[in-house]
Amino acid sequence: MNALIVIDYTYDFVEGNLPVGEPGIAIQHTIASITQNYVDQGDFVVMAVDLHEENDPYHPETVLFPPHNIRGTRGRELYGELENVYKRHQDRIYWMDKTRYSAFCGTDLDIKLQERGIKDVHLMGVCTDICILHTAVDAYNKGYHVTVYEDAVASFNQNGHEWALQHFKGSLGAHIINSKS
Repeated sequence: MNALIVIDYTYDFVEGNLPVGEPGIAIQHTIASITQNYVDQGDFVVMAVDLHEENDPYHPETVLFPPHNIRGTRGRELYGELENVYKRHQDRIYWMDKTRYSAFCGTDLDIKLQERGIKDVHLMGVCTDICILHTAVDAYNKGYHVTVYEDAVASFNQNGHEWALQHFKGSLGAHIINSKS
């Protein structure tokens, strides 16, 4: 069994308050299709979704970025086709709130993976050079084999996106794959 971790593919990160924009919109169908395939195969599918409280003076991102993924707002909704996949299969998809870049930081993700004997984590979502990167590094440091779908990640920084893809492969030994291959 593998784990698919879909990271921060929400309205705020695609078109909302902190948008990746066109690169994020362009991967919508690919993300939904890959997610559906993993659900159909019976793999462990995780929606790792950023969560913030409005005007939280103690969270470091409050001064780094505009308000985003605020509890109870449209910004936290999964984007586009992915929302439909989630609604159809929410009994088979694990929703996990996260409050830091990495899906492992302050969450029960590692425990959930260990309970299922999972050694391979497959990552997609946004932003390649922030939350995908930090999750990949933590996964590597915890001994997981990391795979990243290059056609299902995006960033608002194209240079950072390309650097992160090289870093995944060159420094973490991750498999970089294309869903169409």
